[in-house]
Amino acid sequence: MIQGNLLLIYAAAAIVLLVILIAKFRLNPFVTLVIVSLTLGIAVGMPMNTIVKSFETGVGNALGHVAMVIALGAMLGKMLAESGGADTIAQTMIRLFGPRNVHWAMGCVAFIVGLPVFWDVGFVLLVPIAFTIAKRTGASMVLVGIPMAAGLSVVHGLFPPHPAALFAVTAYNADIGRTMLYGLAVGIPTAALSGPIFAKLVSRYVIPTPNTALMNALTDAPRRQALPGFGITLFTILLPVVLILVGNWADQLAPAGTFGNDALRLAGNPVVALLLSLLLSFYTLGRACGFNREDILKFTSDSVAPIALVTLVVGAGAGFGRILMDSGIASAVIGVSKNVNMSPLVLGWLVAALIRVATGSATVAMTTACGIVAPLATASTGVSPELMVLATGAGSLTLSHVNDGGFWLVQQYFGLTVTQTFKTWTVAETLISVVALLLTLALAAVI
Repeated sequence: MIQGNLLLIYAAAAIVLLVILIAKFRLNPFVTLVIVSLTLGIAVGMPMNTIVKSFETGVGNALGHVAMVIALGAMLGKMLAESGGADTIAQTMIRLFGPRNVHWAMGCVAFIVGLPVFWDVGFVLLVPIAFTIAKRTGASMVLVGIPMAAGLSVVHGLFPPHPAALFAVTAYNADIGRTMLYGLAVGIPTAALSGPIFAKLVSRYVIPTPNTALMNALTDAPRRQALPGFGITLFTILLPVVLILVGNWADQLAPAGTFGNDALRLAGNPVVALLLSLLLSFYTLGRACGFNREDILKFTSDSVAPIALVTLVVGAGAGFGRILMDSGIASAVIGVSKNVNMSPLVLGWLVAALIRVATGSATVAMTTACGIVAPLATASTGVSPELMVLATGAGSLTLSHVNDGGFWLVQQYFGLTVTQTFKTWTVAETLISVVALLLTLALAAVI
């Protein structure tokens, strides 16, 4: 197999080829990801009998979780749409913030909802509301959707109890309370700048083509029954958030190893939490709104077809990321980062950023970077472990591109071309990363 820096050149060439085939030649993203992934494996000298297996492993690992989340989220979104619940929430938010400030509304809601849930779970929970607000106000999905995705991303990378951030707290021996306090000081202005403010600017220049099938599936609702109340609708959509948060607190609520502790952890699993919320919606947004069993069955069945390509593309992106890892490209990136001599805060950010670019996973980037940087940070004096968590988390969010499943979710749901996704989502993620680092460095200078 090819070794060293030549691996990085092959990886860069593969990414450029991927973008050209999809953006210029309009090839199907799923098919293109498969072709480029297998070609890259052959080009770098991976054993022929392991290339397909490696790609399949990446797809399987991602879709084992993501496919369930997307499917359950789409069904819940369909129930929100058909019942008029998404309309209820959208109208309330428009009334509270005003039609001109809906991008701020989505940013605020995403920041709050994203605290206890994974990025992809928050995305599928909130995207029906973003679609509805966009249709009601005439705003583009760039203006409404980017603040939503950015708000979710900030809390995903910087705040416990997200697993990578929680792992970083342990690795750096940080205090979780101070980490969350400093996270608020860094995260709120970061989310504001990279979300609503950036979206307002870029939406003037990037005009998406709405994904009509998805938008109609998650917003078009009959008008034969009264809209459900705001309170019950909000409770239904926030139930997964509450369950996941309670699951994270299982050890504080029940002794470890007991039935109660195990039950809380099970209920707090994102897939189970979404399933329970969906089952609740069958009554609160279904039977209570005048729908019968046949109607509910039709809604849930109809919601699956529009997400098929989205799910395949996300899985193929993960497969591409696995090829990057198994070919040694991710290790080459880590090797480059070990030879850098700089401030522990900047080093933590840089190592995480390089691994993020190589693997496409913020979680992998943050956890791997902690293992590399933690011994150096521990040996350094005067470095706040809480700020090390934030700096490493900021680096793990940089430069989302074609090997990141979130890149393809944004591209498919928001109706963007690949080039437009680079101009919006990739830039927004990089803004989050750089601004969070600068604010962390500023905080380090005053505490």
